[in-house]
Amino acid sequence: MKTTCHILILLFLGHSLAAQQFYVRGEVKDEAGNVLQNVVIKQFKTGYVFRSGASGTFGILAHSQLDTFSFMLDGYHPEKMLVNADNYIRVKLKPAPASASNRFKDRLSSFTKDLGREEQKKWFAGDESYASLLENRFLIARQFPSTGMSLNVDRASYSNIRRFITMNSIVPPDAVRIEEMLNYFNLDYYPPAGDDLFYIKPTLTACPWNPGNQLYYINLSSRKLNLDTLPPSNLVFLIDVSGSMDMPNRLPLLQSAFRLLVNNLRNKDSVSIVVYGGVTGVMLETTSGAEKEKIIKAIDELTPGGSTPGEAGIRLAYTQARRHFIQGGNNRVILATDGDFNVGLKTESELDEMISAQRESGVYLTCLGVGMGNYKDSKIQLLAEKGNGNFAYLDNFKEAEKVLLKEFTQTLYSVADDVYMNVEFNPEYVKEYRLIGFDNKVGALRDASSVVEGGEIGSGFSMIAMFEIEPTELSRGAIRDSIYSGQFANIRLQYRHPGDTTHRYFDRKSNFDYRAYEKLEKCYHFSAAVAQFGSMLRNSPFVKNRTWNDMVEMAQASAGDADLLQKEFVNLTIMARNLYMKGKKRKSQ
Repeated sequence: MKTTCHILILLFLGHSLAAQQFYVRGEVKDEAGNVLQNVVIKQFKTGYVFRSGASGTFGILAHSQLDTFSFMLDGYHPEKMLVNADNYIRVKLKPAPASASNRFKDRLSSFTKDLGREEQKKWFAGDESYASLLENRFLIARQFPSTGMSLNVDRASYSNIRRFITMNSIVPPDAVRIEEMLNYFNLDYYPPAGDDLFYIKPTLTACPWNPGNQLYYINLSSRKLNLDTLPPSNLVFLIDVSGSMDMPNRLPLLQSAFRLLVNNLRNKDSVSIVVYGGVTGVMLETTSGAEKEKIIKAIDELTPGGSTPGEAGIRLAYTQARRHFIQGGNNRVILATDGDFNVGLKTESELDEMISAQRESGVYLTCLGVGMGNYKDSKIQLLAEKGNGNFAYLDNFKEAEKVLLKEFTQTLYSVADDVYMNVEFNPEYVKEYRLIGFDNKVGALRDASSVVEGGEIGSGFSMIAMFEIEPTELSRGAIRDSIYSGQFANIRLQYRHPGDTTHRYFDRKSNFDYRAYEKLEKCYHFSAAVAQFGSMLRNSPFVKNRTWNDMVEMAQASAGDADLLQKEFVNLTIMARNLYMKGKKRKSQ
């Protein structure tokens, strides 16, 4: 914005000397005499927008002695006045109630229509952040027979990858989380037996990108909750309305998403809305799901502007959720943001400490990420992980519909908390293994004492975890001779019931049983294609022998004809092939 203002001033100075110029000077304070910086000032005759400086002062070139200016700052009533350039202007802004500050229709914080090409380029391809990931390597089974992973229903990585590729942009390697890509498709649901909370189905087969090795699939499904008996929900929509949300794929997209969610609420559910931007406050007090029009009206009245005090917003949202806590209910904060916190706690370590303390309240956290350019994936992912919640990225309205309507119960109703899976391999059959996806954060690797926290699993969810296996000679011989006996691995789930502190366990012994790859159900072929796609986007050394043409052929052969999401995946691999192969051609020239 500073650059824009400088350009405008130069344009003014470049006008003919014959045109008389005036210089409007002044200051902006509150009623107590405190200076107000970053006040939005609109000059009506030109339509240009300026801001007050650090000392609350401003100086603006004008072409007439008399002009009308508007002054606006989140948290204050706007002021509109006729200004005489001969006089030093002293403006006083009166505080406005938090609930009212976001209802003004004439706010002046939208600059997006005036962005130049270079500014647009920076906005869309600029300062995004992702957690540094270190791809899992092969481990020797005799030395390290056991490994584990935190399970959750996060799917954000896939839709974010789709956003990059459809914009004809290379995907940042750290944005690729293969487990979330697999989660996105919710492949082959198997209902748990009897009173079991989970169903686990292990499968051993050949590895398509490394025929000398094997793939070990673990398909996990969670119990579906009865929709008629779902507990009441106490939801707090925590919505970022800062200036950075003033883009079509940010606040307007979130407004559309929340309307979908509201229309799906029951009378026994309730919603409150907390906003943070130039001001932090409760926009809508707790309101019954029966009053849908009232809730939607409050959503429609949200407008962006100001800084991003994410910490204050989170604390207030949790306070609101605790005030209306429903014992045995679904108490959840739904945070919607681009993650660009710039006021209060900002670093990931600070946010980690803050949100970890909040999770003890029994309130869950769902995070909806939006935007590009300044999108902070690493911060939103951390909040979801530490807040005992889940994380989705909304790149378009269809994705919002998928997350908040079609996958409503999987996203918002937990059947198990702190879910952690441990797999112990039998070294008689496994020489080495590597976990695909669930890549370790670099920071965690530096701290050997780090405790991996389990994730949240929602109702009726299915996921696939995958290992690449280097088999022993005993294993190769047994497969060659079709002699299958003994135990291949032991799988243990550790989890808690929602609202309970007691850890429970679910064990599944996996016998040595091999199935030929070509005889597997199509879902296994497709999941292998998704895993290979993610590996190639990360430029993984474990798929060096595969080309982008191989990738496309694999996707086409495995996708279901009637599955629109899988067909979209095929198209995405074709777009990625064209993008990445073009890049290679440029390098070779």
